[in-house]
Amino acid sequence: MPSAQPELKKYLEKRILVQLNGSRKVMGILRGYDVYLNIILDDALEELPSGGRNRIGQIVIRGNAVVMIEALDRIVDHRRGGGDRDRGDH
Repeated sequence: MPSAQPELKKYLEKRILVQLNGSRKVMGILRGYDVYLNIILDDALEELPSGGRNRIGQIVIRGNAVVMIEALDRIVDHRRGGGDRDRGDH
């Protein structure tokens, strides 16, 4: 079991974009995660290479497929005095 856990608590119930290996991208609302970075998304959409989107619904993504996670909603980081973090400011 990994000793370090992912710090995704502040992203729960927020809309995120997940970049997967193979250049795939999925966006949805983060509902849960575990120490292996397995994540559960609701209302998930896959961005297709053609520019279109494929509605998936609820999806579980294995942590070993995750390359990057980006917040699409505003995140309030209470550890930094309650300041807001906008998309792309990580």
